[in-house]
Amino acid sequence: MTNYARAESPVVLTVSAASSLTNAFKEIAPVFEQQNKTIKIQFNFAASGQLLQQIAKGAPVDVLASADQETMDMAQDKSLIDVGSRRNFTANTLVLVVPKNAKQVPLGLSDLLKKNYQRVVIGLPASVPVGRYTQHVLEKHHLWQMLEPKVIGAQNVRQALDYVARGEVDAGFVYATDALISPQVQVAFTVPTDKKILYPIAMVRTSAHEKEARQFLAFMNGTLAQAILSKYGFGKP
Repeated sequence: MTNYARAESPVVLTVSAASSLTNAFKEIAPVFEQQNKTIKIQFNFAASGQLLQQIAKGAPVDVLASADQETMDMAQDKSLIDVGSRRNFTANTLVLVVPKNAKQVPLGLSDLLKKNYQRVVIGLPASVPVGRYTQHVLEKHHLWQMLEPKVIGAQNVRQALDYVARGEVDAGFVYATDALISPQVQVAFTVPTDKKILYPIAMVRTSAHEKEARQFLAFMNGTLAQAILSKYGFGKP
């Protein structure tokens, strides 16, 4: 009787990542898997705040990649991540976009007060980092209270992008990387932020696959992953 060696099933590594990372991470996964044939990446994309809530409720996640420091700080405060594994792996920029066929393009934030901009979409600041960045900028320029009646809330940055792309709103705040992937929008201008928009990544403390999680973290700071992130418009951390 012949004995056949059974191939071991790959370890499935669950990576919860901010929505803005969707396209880049989907390209990174097969490159990582090619180099690490015993690991299969499974992604969960959503707003960073939503991902944090899922992990806090016990979702089986191995790695968290958020779009802001605040979310990762909260994860650290709740002892949800392995602090020693935390690192910044990429950066982004805030921009204002309008539909591609818009007849007028705002030149600055104060232009959004004009009557031809009735609906402006931003991510919900309570759970969406891009919304928090936007609110901070608008408050700094004393525009938040005046613009708030025009604000349409989005569950994540990709939803905000979709609203603009479909022409359902007059303008929206998204990341530069999101604007790059949609031919239906145009960038009106880059929005300066007080702090550089840095994306942190860390291993979830309850991960059942510590070795594999650390392999993925190391890969994200390597040349191949950084090149793919750069291709999608992300910057160096």
